[in-house]
Parts: sequence; structure tokens; C-alpha cells
Amino acid sequence: MTGKVLLVDDEAHITRNLEKVIPWEMLGLTVGGTAKNGVEALELMEQQAFDLLLCDIRMPVMDGLELVRHIRDKAMPCDIIMLSGYQDFAYTRTAIQFGVNDYILKPIPYDELTGVIARVMSSQRSKQKQLQEEKQKLGRMIDLASEKILYDIIMDYTDVTADHFLLTGDEQQLKQQQFVLIVLDLDVSSEKTKDWRDWSDKERKLWNFAVCNVLRERLQQNGLHHAVIQIRDGEWCVLIEMEKTAAYDLAKIKEWAEMLLAAIKSHVKLSLFAGIYREFAAVAELSQAYKLVQQGMQLTPVHDLIAVYPSEQQKSSQADQAFWDTAEKMIGAVKRGDSIGVDNELQRITLLLQRMNEPSLNRVKPLLHFFVLHLMREMKEMGVFSREQEDMLWRRLDRRFGIKDLLSVIRQVTNAVSEKSMDKKKQSERSMTEAKAFLDRNLYRDLSVEDTATHVGLSTSYFSLLFKQTFGETFIEYVTRQRMERAKAMLAKTAKSVAQIAKEVGYAERRYFTKVFMKYTGENPTDYRSGHQEGSQAAEDLNEPMQLGRDGEGIDK
Repeated sequence: MTGKVLLVDDEAHITRNLEKVIPWEMLGLTVGGTAKNGVEALELMEQQAFDLLLCDIRMPVMDGLELVRHIRDKAMPCDIIMLSGYQDFAYTRTAIQFGVNDYILKPIPYDELTGVIARVMSSQRSKQKQLQEEKQKLGRMIDLASEKILYDIIMDYTDVTADHFLLTGDEQQLKQQQFVLIVLDLDVSSEKTKDWRDWSDKERKLWNFAVCNVLRERLQQNGLHHAVIQIRDGEWCVLIEMEKTAAYDLAKIKEWAEMLLAAIKSHVKLSLFAGIYREFAAVAELSQAYKLVQQGMQLTPVHDLIAVYPSEQQKSSQADQAFWDTAEKMIGAVKRGDSIGVDNELQRITLLLQRMNEPSLNRVKPLLHFFVLHLMREMKEMGVFSREQEDMLWRRLDRRFGIKDLLSVIRQVTNAVSEKSMDKKKQSERSMTEAKAFLDRNLYRDLSVEDTATHVGLSTSYFSLLFKQTFGETFIEYVTRQRMERAKAMLAKTAKSVAQIAKEVGYAERRYFTKVFMKYTGENPTDYRSGHQEGSQAAEDLNEPMQLGRDGEGIDK
């Protein structure tokens, strides 16, 4: 990309010579304008952006040093080379103070000037490339942070209606966004997926990782701003951000779902089903929207490859809804290790079935079958069964059998959980103690919930649930809070730079750290240090070399 240079000198023959003699095209520049003094130059710079300024020092109306001062005061992003016939060091010193890149004495040695321009522009392009890479890295970091927050929102683990300290900077925009919601799921009852049951945990983890990568790559290729969130083994929620003014175009959304399913089938050799929420969902509605789509997919014995939920049938079947609500309560009790709650909900399900007539029972039978599959998958995430128990239950489910048999399987599953509830509770407590110790030791790392769950030997979804139950906040809330508290202590008690502290508490990008810190404390790190560090002298800049960024924020060198 060609940059633009502005030539400023009160002697017209000098600007003409500079235009003709310097090989601008070879340097990747074009002369965008000329001026006779600082006032004319400022007017041009306010109308258009220039990448380089070649400027004389002594000029009428406004001299070069005054022009440079105005440029720096206005934070105009421009490199500057000064030209002067005066060898007085005072000029040179003032130019350096104003951040001039180089200083050339007249008469102008054009070969030397060409070399200086080449060096200045090379440095400028290197900085631009670095800034772009950092911006992309920060953007991906924000996307990943948003995905972690969105998982907690979908699972109803966190409240987004309040002014949450996690919703900072770009994440704050989540509250104003609306999304297309698509759930992609593996039909675990299908003959085609029996191999999935036999895969080792390592194989399934690689498979899940591959699916996530394919989905993200395909969405990115189509220019769709998105989040891909793995809910559990074999199930993903895809969120596609939409403009506030956009109309809900179901045909277009089905095309996106078809594209994603085709990509998974082509690259990962798996056939998934897609469930689409029938309208846009705001952030506060995501949890309910996800549950409706998941419920619709679980309750439908035979459904299309791509279906829209909630369907009209789904809305109208109150008996099915009552059954499903009771079943979900039972799963919740199982996850909490509440054996009394499990027994109560199981009795409710039995009573509901006993009160139904024969036609109703025939309708409920497939629903009950799918509930057992749902229960089995949840228990698999919790690691409740041994491999032998799991294989036996899958074999029973593969056969066609009646409601009594299905209830027997449910009892078998819940009894297995009850038998292990005390051991499981102790194991969970040990896992959470180890998770906390692991997090406290590794706050400086780019920690993920997946890494921590793997460290303590749990699935990501079950780990997230246990973490919330144990500590009363989500994984990302806990990690962020611990990082901010550690950063506060370091700012108050050490002379380390803000950039260094950011890295030591796990933030590779200082500006992102600053945004999170300001949201958490209400102050930027420098102001917090000034108000909390012992000793007035130590509360100053701590001899950190600083320069002003284009946005006026201090940037550590």
C-alpha cells in the first residue's frame, strides 16, 4: 500500500527538487501535498492523513518546530524528518523532544535523505505490522473470552443483567447484541454413532476439537462473526452475531446450517443434526433459547436433518412439557448428588405415567426413551459409570422394550449414582481443591477451563457445574477476580511496570488488562497505584519510560 508524504518549505525550488529527485515510488510513497509554512501544512493535515512529513525549520507565519508541536498536541500519526540550514544544537534538541525521527542539514544530500526516508518508512511499516498482529491477537483473545462468558450464560451460570465486571470493553457489547442460535448434535441412538461409544476419552477429545475447528474456520470463511461453544461431548451451540437492523431470514440461516453440517461430514466424517431457534436471541435470552432447542431435539423421536424449534407441536404438548420438566429436575438432582431429590422426581415420573391412558403412553414411550439417552449422556459427562456398566446400559437401550423397562433403566442409572454419591462427593471436593491450587499456581498462564478440567480428570461441562456449585462463581469469574486481586497487590507493593504486572497475572496484552482492571476496580492501573502505593514518591511513575499512544493512553516501553 502506497503512503503519502507532505513537503513543507518556504523555498519553492526545494519542494520542487524534492518531488523530482527522491525516488518516491521506489520508497512506497507518493507526494500528497506541498506547503510554504506550518499553517498551510496543518490545514492540509486536517483534511487528509499523511504518513511522512519533510519539513524545514525556519519558515514565516509558523515555523517547523511550532508545526511539529501542533502535530504532537493533536496526536496526528505521522513520522517527521526535519530539514535545516542551521547547525545550532538547540534546534536539534527541541526537535528530538517533539519526537522528530531524523534531522538533515542543508544543502540536502539527496542520497543520504533517500536512505533516511527508507529507514524511517521501514520502521513505520514494521510497527504497523506489529500493531496489526497485536490487534488480531487481542481480537482473538476477546473472542475466546467472549466464548467462555457465553458458555456460562447459556448454562445459566452467570447473570448478565447486572453490570458484571467481566463484561468489559468488547465483551460489554454482548449485552447489546442479538444472535442466530444453532445447536449441532450427535444422534447417539443411531447405528452410525455406535463407534463413538467405543472411543477412548482421548479420541473423543481430539474429535470434539476437530469439529470446533472446522465450524470456526467455515464461519470465518463466510465472514460471519461467531462463537462456537461446546456444550458437552457431541453437542455444540453456534452463535452468529447479527446487526440490530437485520431481519430474521430463516432460509439464509438454514443455508448456514447446511454449510456447517456438510463441512463436518466432509472433514470429520460425522453426521450431525441441527436445531435452529426460530427467532433472534438477545444475550439475556440465550439460556432459555438453547434449552428450547435442545429440548425439541431430544423430544423428537424422528426429526429432519435441520429443524426449527420450538415447533408448533412442541408448544402445544403440555403433558410432554410437564414430563420433561420433571425429568430435567431429576437430572439436576443427580448432578447435585441429591439422592432424596432423585427419588422424589422418579416417583413423580412414575405417577405421571400411571395416570396416562394407553394412547398417551404410546406417545410418551419415545419421549421416555429419548430422556434416558439424555440422562445417559449427562451421566457419561460426570464419569459415573464404569466402562462395563456403560456398555451394558447402551446394549439395553439398543433393544426395543416397554415403559417398565425404560423406568428400570432410569432406576438403574440413578441407583448407580446414589451408590457412588458419597464417594463422588468426596472425589468432587478433592477435584475442586486441586483445581483451586492449580489455578492459584498458574494465574500467569493463559488458563482455559478445558486445561483445568483435564488436569483434575473431569469433563469440561461437569467441571464447570461443580466449580460453580463449589465456589459460587464461574471459572472465568474466579480466575479474573484472583488475577485482579493479585494485580492490585502488586501495584500497591512493587515497582514493577503495568505491562510486567499484566503478564505476571496472565494478560499478554496490556491494554486488555487495563480494560478489565478498570471495570473491576473503577480505576486505571496507574491511578490505582498512585492512590494505594506506600510513600508519595513511590506513587509517581516509578521511573517507567512512557510514551503517549494515539489514543492518549500511556504505553509501557
